[in-house]
Amino acid sequence: MTKIDIFSGFLGAGKTTLIKKLIEEAYTGEKVVLIENEFGEIGIDGGFLKDSSIQINEMNAGCICCSLVGDFSEAIKKVITEFSPDRIIIEPSGVGKLSDIVSAVENIDMDGILLNGFATVVDAKKAKVYMKNFGEFYNNQVEHANAIIMSHTAGLDESKIEAVLELIREHNEHATVITTDWASLTGKQILEAIENEDTLNKAIERLEEEQHGHRHAEHHDHHHHSGECDDPDCDCREHHSHEQHGHRHAEHHDRHHHADEVFDSIGFETAKKFSVDFISDCLDRLQNFAVYGQVLRAKGIVEGENGSWTHFDYVPSEPDVRTGSAALIGRIVVIGAGIDKEAVRELFGL
Repeated sequence: MTKIDIFSGFLGAGKTTLIKKLIEEAYTGEKVVLIENEFGEIGIDGGFLKDSSIQINEMNAGCICCSLVGDFSEAIKKVITEFSPDRIIIEPSGVGKLSDIVSAVENIDMDGILLNGFATVVDAKKAKVYMKNFGEFYNNQVEHANAIIMSHTAGLDESKIEAVLELIREHNEHATVITTDWASLTGKQILEAIENEDTLNKAIERLEEEQHGHRHAEHHDHHHHSGECDDPDCDCREHHSHEQHGHRHAEHHDRHHHADEVFDSIGFETAKKFSVDFISDCLDRLQNFAVYGQVLRAKGIVEGENGSWTHFDYVPSEPDVRTGSAALIGRIVVIGAGIDKEAVRELFGL
């Protein structure tokens, strides 16, 4: 039997950090395969995790929850056939919809698979603003998790943590929620919360009810009499009833965007050498939304001027630049909304 764990979470929430903790503290003695999906063309996290001695299968052509669903199913089958793992960890893109990912796993036609848990990492410092600005993707990840693990709670005021907890409970009443700083918990404690059978069953029931309701709504729409849409703000050119159009128009704006309709990414491969000060300055400048667009995440592995290699992560107001292991080639990825790709390229001198 191969267990499958899914770790969802918006851009920069800390999924990779959590997975590394679990690999080191909870999955010991198991044969583990990590399947990653990066939004964009160039994957970075495989380099961050390569020292963990696990197989990494990166799929970068699109979002795991839309264009890659078919390939994803075949990838799971291939991994199980070739590696016979005890556990598969799925780390989807930060802008993926958890409901689609869980459905993709459930629809895999293969014996010997156990959907073991699907957790969402929520950045306690950014949950409120991201929930407001990117609710379609963000809320989906919260709503369909059976365990929600807050990140960046260390040193955060208790009232702020409570406020985030209230927001989470508005969207998910049943999930196990961890608010304690990860440093105070063992990986095994976190894994036990993720594997809670009661919350897992409730999350699956919610997803099935939502899917059934969506299918029922589509069937109901199909039987309306046709009419012409005259909404001046809509680009719909089909003829259908006003009621049917209103339903579909609302779905289009509320629930059914693909990630590449909302988010942009730009990625580079480069042999250029960068100083730590230069990278730090670039990350500071990325906070200027007027110039570069709304940058939500940047990360990279690049060669330094002295032969060392620099790893960096960025979420708004929280740059992290550090020394790490060498990569085959330098890589930089920037993700956000309304990104000026040429301005970002010029920023890094590429």
